Amino acid sequence: MTFGRDEWSVLRAATPLTLREDDLGKLRGINERIDLDEVAAVYLPLSRLLNLYVSASQDLAKVSSTFLGTIAPRVPYVIGVAGSVAVGKSTFARILQALLSRWPDHPQVDLVTTDGFLLPNRTLDERGLMERKGFPESYDTRRLLAFLRQLKSGASEVRAPVYSHVVYDVLDGEEVVIRRPDILILEGLNVLQVGTAAREFVSDYFDYSIYLDADEGAIRGWFTERFLALRETVFKDPNSFFRHFAALSTDEAVATAVRIWDEINGRNLRENILPTRDRAALVLRKDVDHRVIEVRLRKL
Repeated sequence: MTFGRDEWSVLRAATPLTLREDDLGKLRGINERIDLDEVAAVYLPLSRLLNLYVSASQDLAKVSSTFLGTIAPRVPYVIGVAGSVAVGKSTFARILQALLSRWPDHPQVDLVTTDGFLLPNRTLDERGLMERKGFPESYDTRRLLAFLRQLKSGASEVRAPVYSHVVYDVLDGEEVVIRRPDILILEGLNVLQVGTAAREFVSDYFDYSIYLDADEGAIRGWFTERFLALRETVFKDPNSFFRHFAALSTDEAVATAVRIWDEINGRNLRENILPTRDRAALVLRKDVDHRVIEVRLRKL
């Protein structure tokens, strides 16, 4: 089912807007221009839909426990968020987390990114994969699957590794502890991917999946804008892996961003990420101004 922006917005029904402008300011990405109108038109209908799905899932769990005569541990409802580098996944996931946590039936909503499951730089170096960081082979997929398996088995707590975008590496010994949330949002590039040889996939553990979509030209422009913004901020940090980019002129920075996109991120989008789009239960298509203009919803 395909909805235009206005058609989708109507499905908000009476869902209240529970975010304020100052809340949104803390959730936006470095070059995102999402406003409260976008939240009301796009995120609130989605929040309402997911609330209905989560409630139905909780009811089903209760029915199953009654049938089996057991008290089953609470199992998180897992939402996968996929899409290209620079398409806005992180901001989207943070806003969705904030809205879903304001529903009374599922106040505990955790967010984990698959960046933490990237192989450490030393391993990528040894395998000659530093230029393919973000491609499927650069992830510790076994560890990610083990994390999801424990989560969906009702473990009292599970641990996920932590990634730093400043040092551009997994932080050795640092973990985030997840303690049976009502909902877990897992955000990453290739979370909807399936392989030919594997018998188990990350998406097997999803209750719902969302893909953020846009024309590659628009995403490439957003990546370049973000690179220029980072040159003036994060890249100036002495600990930044990309500190050598801070001294680039604007023309040099644009040329560098375009080269990185063409050689790495654009290839990954075309070869690995975009082919997974139709596996998502919901596809949100963004225009060049970051506003969602179309929503595609799988009926069942």
